[in-house]
Amino acid sequence: MLTPSSAPSELERARALVASGRFAEALAPARRQLEASPTDRDALLVEAQSLRHLKQIDAALAALDRLEAAHPHFSRLHQERGLCRVALRDAPGAIDSLLRAVNINPALVAAWQMLAGLYRLVGDQDNAALADNHVAILTALPPDVVTATALYSDGDLEPAEVMVRHFLQTHGHNAEAMRLLAKIGIARDVLDDAELLLAGALELSPDYRAARFDYAHTLALRHKYVEAREQINLLLALDPDNYDYRALAATAAVGLGEHERVIALYHEMLRDRPDDADVYLWLGHALKTIGRMPEAVAAYHSAAATRPDFGDAYWSLANLKVYRFTDAEIAEMRRLEALETTRLADRYHLCFALGKGLEDRGDAAEAWSYYERGNAQKRSESAFSIAVFETNTRNQKQVCTRAFFAEREGWGDPRPDPIFIVGLPRSGSTLLEQILASHSQVDGTQELADIPRIVLDLQRGHPDPENPIYPGVLADMPREEFARLGAKYLADTRIYRHGAPRFVDKMPNNFRHIGLIHLMLPNARIIDARREPMACCFSNFKQLFANGQEFTYNLEDIARYYRTYLDLMQHWDTALPGRVLRVQHEDVVQDLEGSVRRLLDFCDLPFEESCVSFHKTARSVRTPSSEQVRRPIYRDGMEQWKPFEPWLGPLKAALGEALVG
Repeated sequence: MLTPSSAPSELERARALVASGRFAEALAPARRQLEASPTDRDALLVEAQSLRHLKQIDAALAALDRLEAAHPHFSRLHQERGLCRVALRDAPGAIDSLLRAVNINPALVAAWQMLAGLYRLVGDQDNAALADNHVAILTALPPDVVTATALYSDGDLEPAEVMVRHFLQTHGHNAEAMRLLAKIGIARDVLDDAELLLAGALELSPDYRAARFDYAHTLALRHKYVEAREQINLLLALDPDNYDYRALAATAAVGLGEHERVIALYHEMLRDRPDDADVYLWLGHALKTIGRMPEAVAAYHSAAATRPDFGDAYWSLANLKVYRFTDAEIAEMRRLEALETTRLADRYHLCFALGKGLEDRGDAAEAWSYYERGNAQKRSESAFSIAVFETNTRNQKQVCTRAFFAEREGWGDPRPDPIFIVGLPRSGSTLLEQILASHSQVDGTQELADIPRIVLDLQRGHPDPENPIYPGVLADMPREEFARLGAKYLADTRIYRHGAPRFVDKMPNNFRHIGLIHLMLPNARIIDARREPMACCFSNFKQLFANGQEFTYNLEDIARYYRTYLDLMQHWDTALPGRVLRVQHEDVVQDLEGSVRRLLDFCDLPFEESCVSFHKTARSVRTPSSEQVRRPIYRDGMEQWKPFEPWLGPLKAALGEALVG
């Protein structure tokens, strides 16, 4: 049996034997590697390559099937399958496999060359010419850049980054290499570096459309939607019918809250691609945001009809909170979830949808089984570490002390415009936002990413989550820098406002950054939306978030996160006494007017009856609670966890003292 330390040498030996044409000998070390790691991507590929060269095509295809089950998006498995199809004289099958390869990895020169030959063989001269053009483009590029691009496309980020960095250090600026390094940065979520690299690539090659598209995409990822739209408009002026450009234009419009424009864009895209399930899904989201629920339901149904195993279409229906599945829909979701061919992402979307559908029918036991399965599947994709979060919280407490703030009293931008709502997801923050946004002096916005983006900028060059420089870097920053950051925040968020003197920034995770917010904006108001722990934690467990909130897919993680949140909020109360208003969701439900008056008093706002009648306020809402805040006060969810109590013992145990009070 292999030991972990010997495994890499077996794989390297197998590769060397293949390279020297000794295919029969290569099988033994490749299979020894597979004994230690049955789903090893590269060992399975070497096994298939060796079997093909030994003319054992059926066995090679079987090895590729095993490879695809473990690594479906590995381009070289599809390339190798194409070669097997060539050996079987199956030109159409070979073309299909090779196209799948180059769609994943456009830097596979050999696959493009084979495609050109196969297209000529079947008499398709137009596609042969297109394949030849790809070969010409790739052969004109530096070989190291092509190789690094191929590595990147197959997810081998580390060797790709090493190779492209070495190329840039050796050869100087190169737009293609800079774009590739930026794409690696995007994959690693180092977006500030990616933005700078792409801006540099465009300085070298202003007509490089692919780099401009990636630049616009990166700006959108950084929530710089105005700048992103400027870049997209340049691209659309050159190619107004380009699907990718229009999709990115819609993303920017969503970010800017231009939902009517977004809906029009999606309808235009569907006229060109009437069978595009993704666009139907996006259309449903936009319609839901502005409260057009019947149309949103119809769009989600169209998404599911266009792609029957589209788990997100079913989950989006469930996530409306007011939709009720039919018996036929429940049966179809069960069938799809049980299929081996259903992709993991579709499977966990279906599990969460089934959990909600069965919960609505009062079948807590089966609903729990689907919630539990869906959470486990989603958690398997995540690299989230609750220990890292706990360590970062300890760092906040060590740096942001009462003395630290006393030494910096009066720093920052003095304007009182923002009202920050923080806390955990599913804690009533959307309700508080809707109450405040119903006031004549307050603009509602959306979940603004500006504070997290400032934190990322402060981490610049040090993205290691286990050893961050933030919040320690705050101690070395001068007074002027906090004033600059506060002014920049107010300038950057201006686009989301509509003329009122105050505005709401509801980003729950900002509870981690109250110290930074205080130093930037000492007169901003901060509200902590809190909910009874069992209700809050279970509500998070049964919610599938579009992105982020990775702590919610495991009961122990949720409990530890909740306890750490309580600990940090207690610290802010000590270090910044009176700075944060705590609003308990259950109090708002029991005494709406009293809670509204307390909230408005804290924000120095006069009482207005419209805040009590918040559900009559017309505005877009993008969170899972969007439909709930369009109705009068919502009492149904206060004890939704109770029917699931038989399975929540581990959560209670992990919450411990957090349950008291």
